[in-house]
Amino acid sequence: MPPVVTALRRFPNPRLTGIGAGLFASLTMFVLACLDRLLFDSSELVYGLLFLPVSALTALWVRPADLVTAPISVPIAFAVGVFPISGGSSGFGGQTMALVTALAVHAGWLYGGTLIAGLIASVRKVRHMRARRRYLALQGRTGEGAGGAGGAGGKARRPVARGPQQVAGAAARAAGPAERPRADGPAERPRASR
Repeated sequence: MPPVVTALRRFPNPRLTGIGAGLFASLTMFVLACLDRLLFDSSELVYGLLFLPVSALTALWVRPADLVTAPISVPIAFAVGVFPISGGSSGFGGQTMALVTALAVHAGWLYGGTLIAGLIASVRKVRHMRARRRYLALQGRTGEGAGGAGGAGGKARRPVARGPQQVAGAAARAAGPAERPRADGPAERPRASR
């Protein structure tokens, strides 16, 4: 195997739920934005470059059942991370305007990271569907082989579901004619003993 593949196999491979992947991306981007503000004076380029691998990791680490959440949670994480580096004046209005302006300025990075997450999630979904189809095909072949060995024509007998009336009718047929009431005359009363 090439050394790159061996190194990638040693990399951790967690399986996060949809909420877990969103929290991972949001917290990671917030911490990276704070570090960007401290070390690089709120550099847009550094923040955008850090956003791309976080988007890829979010799409790689989400579990197959929640793959659709990866392209949704990545833009939310981007917005959470932009808040520390957006600047703005004091007050709610000034902070909101700075956040909206930063989102507009960083739209290229936002679309790039969302595209990366969407592509990785799509490839993983296709691979998962192919593996599942292959597994079901192997299960079908194994089931046919077992059925062919057990019965004629290769078809296994299925149990028949019965309702309450069918069960009562089957019990009456199994009881036989001795226990059935006679329909041709009145039922005989037992004689009282003297």
